Amino acid sequence: MTKLKDWSQNLSNKRYLLNEAERLYIYELNSIEEIARKVNISTKTVSRWKEQFDWDHKKRMFLKSKQTFHNEMYEFARKLMTGIMADMEAGEKVDSSRMYAFCKIIPMFTKVKDYEDVMNKKDEDRPKGLTPDLVRQIEQEVLGIVPNDDNEEE
Repeated sequence: MTKLKDWSQNLSNKRYLLNEAERLYIYELNSIEEIARKVNISTKTVSRWKEQFDWDHKKRMFLKSKQTFHNEMYEFARKLMTGIMADMEAGEKVDSSRMYAFCKIIPMFTKVKDYEDVMNKKDEDRPKGLTPDLVRQIEQEVLGIVPNDDNEEE
């Protein structure tokens, strides 16, 4: 029974590390090396997880969703404003709920835009060219060189 409990606890710990590493990569935009250091596992393990669970695709979708949200919010506000202006020009009473929604959405633009700017800045701050992570990936995938990493966890 103790072995089963130890195995279950080990599996639970591994899932936690995997989820934390994924979060750091996708949402915090950390590099493989930064993640390995923060979570205290090997870069080889983090790289394998990155490929196995397609973190690059998830990261692209996350960043796209943030940019898309800003655009959708802008379009919604524009349509709302156009409708309100049309009612005003026609001399009709403007529905108070539409006016309220418009007034509430306007201050959100700066918050969303500031968030996008921070996220884009983090991405721009990443080193360009051959990073150690990219060199390691080229060595493994192209040259077939497997690094000797004593800190490997399974």
